[in-house]
Amino acid sequence: MTTIEAPAPAQPKRKTLYRGDPGMWSWALHRITGVTLFFFLFVHVLDTALVRVSPDVYDQTIATYKNPLVALMEMGLVVCVLFHALNGVRVILVDFWSQGPRFQKQMLWTVLAIWILISAAGIGRQFFYLFTEH
Repeated sequence: MTTIEAPAPAQPKRKTLYRGDPGMWSWALHRITGVTLFFFLFVHVLDTALVRVSPDVYDQTIATYKNPLVALMEMGLVVCVLFHALNGVRVILVDFWSQGPRFQKQMLWTVLAIWILISAAGIGRQFFYLFTEH
């Protein structure tokens, strides 16, 4: 005698590798911004060290930074620093506050709202300096 089994229920389609969960995207973005900041600091230390090697080379290097492409990269740096710092505070609260895990999603949305507001202000100020003589 054979039995007929019901087909297995269909698995929900995954939208992304991270299944669309904001917490996972936050985790990934925190790592990406951390690596970005590491490389910025590495380059910053190197170009600042040029002062001791050759002040003229340092001045030439700094002069190459005064163009619109670098200004856009600086804006990206501001966005990275702000997200990494604000999300880092959220991670600390989740880890060390007894109610942190319970409120982690609300804290994430709060961090994102604060991040957008402060980033917009910072980028606006950088655009002001980019397009005006100061």
